[in-house]
Amino acid sequence: MGMGKEDLVKKSKYGLRRAIFGRTGLILVLFLLQAGLLVSVMVWFRDWHSHVMGGSALLTAIAVLVVLNSDLDPTAKLTWMVVMTVAPVFGALFYWYTRRDVGHRLLKRIMTERQAQSRRLIDQEPQVLKALQEREPGAVGMARYVRRSGCFPVFDGTHSVYFPSGEQFFEQLLTELEKAEKFIFLEYFIVDEGHMWDSILEILKRKAARGVDVRLMYDGTCEFTLLPRDYPKQLERFGIQCQVFAPLEPFVSTHYNYRDHRKILVIDGHTAFTGGVNLADEYINRFEKYGHWKDTALMLQGPAVRSFTVMFLQLWSADQRTPDYHRFLSAPVEKQDCAGFVMPYSDSPLDSDRVGEQVYIDLLSRAKRYVHIMTPYLILDGQMESALCYAARRGVDVRIILPGIPDKKSAYHLAKTHFTALNNAGVKLYTYTPGFVHAKSFVVDDTEAVVGTINLDYRSLYHHFECAVYMHGTDAVADVEQDFAETQKQCRRVTRETIKSEKWTVKLAGFVLKTIAPLL
Repeated sequence: MGMGKEDLVKKSKYGLRRAIFGRTGLILVLFLLQAGLLVSVMVWFRDWHSHVMGGSALLTAIAVLVVLNSDLDPTAKLTWMVVMTVAPVFGALFYWYTRRDVGHRLLKRIMTERQAQSRRLIDQEPQVLKALQEREPGAVGMARYVRRSGCFPVFDGTHSVYFPSGEQFFEQLLTELEKAEKFIFLEYFIVDEGHMWDSILEILKRKAARGVDVRLMYDGTCEFTLLPRDYPKQLERFGIQCQVFAPLEPFVSTHYNYRDHRKILVIDGHTAFTGGVNLADEYINRFEKYGHWKDTALMLQGPAVRSFTVMFLQLWSADQRTPDYHRFLSAPVEKQDCAGFVMPYSDSPLDSDRVGEQVYIDLLSRAKRYVHIMTPYLILDGQMESALCYAARRGVDVRIILPGIPDKKSAYHLAKTHFTALNNAGVKLYTYTPGFVHAKSFVVDDTEAVVGTINLDYRSLYHHFECAVYMHGTDAVADVEQDFAETQKQCRRVTRETIKSEKWTVKLAGFVLKTIAPLL
């Protein structure tokens, strides 16, 4: 179905609120402040014009030196230097603002404590790691790296089910929710009222009334865009505990940068869901927002679900409440009779480990035959672009499926700035003609796969809380590859000719936006 009048009104309100209270509003306010300040200084010190210009040049030089000696990614350093050269006062203030973690120091300290506590919660079974070593020696180093970044061991005996659409995921989710007896944890980037959420909420109300511990956490962007500000209180009347992660406060915190982009649902500690699907009707194609919505999800059943329980409790207790790990992890989870290895993991923007990006690069570096990728966004840093190009140049069949109909024009234009370099290196690019691809998946050589929430863009790889599942030798790996092949049949190949024939306005927009891509 097409988008109705109410949906269009909601969308326009969403855009306005995000512009006012998000990064766009902040950048605009700082720019206007700088313009006003510079005009005032010029008028006040009209006879000191050369001194003002000299001071501006000195400030620019100092700011550039600070950026060059920071721990930022080289691409981000270049972006900040451009910003500071063009607008020294604005650039220096904005850089200081984002690097000082305004409003996030406490959160960073708490999350560091939670990670330290969680390292001891789930042991890595030595025999499982040894078995993985025998099957895929190269993956063990990656597993050790992920383990070091948090409490995320490699598991066996965990059944995995892959869903190639939001509709199939939703159907199974309702079935599993009805089985809940002890607790239900939900953590989603987007929750929106409609058929999908109403169906889930009806079950949650019944379960809470029967004594099941039901907890919901959603990102603060929903407050200004989709849900009433008092929605947590509304749910509490039904016995459902609810938290909003990082509520948006205009211009006072860097919360605008660090969002909870994860999708986690845990049932009784033995069943978990993750993937790209949020709890809103467009994800199950109840209405068409950007053509057909192509998404994916994954269900785990078995001991690996314990990692998702820990992930949820870590962020749930970020408000300084004591995490009740023991209560939800004390009961043993039986191993399933299934093949392969499973490793759920998360990525935090508050530490120096870019786990999501490193896992992707590790897969690219070890691939022998192919790497097939689905992602809604392609806004790459130099390291990721180099990894994709190098894999293709050494003979790996690297293919990427992207949306045919974008949800964000700026992201669409930026993605196209990478097309020439990737195409020249031998990376095969495809656009999904029926609509929007929101899936985030890697599948490698029929043996390894990752399904989760992590996009190939700066927001996911640097600024969001994210999660995913690495799989080796599970039945779901073949399903991920089959879904890629079926989706590719509905795609248009990007070629040198299609790149050349792109409208000049699109090329110009991407050319300009690329200078500030890490800030978007």
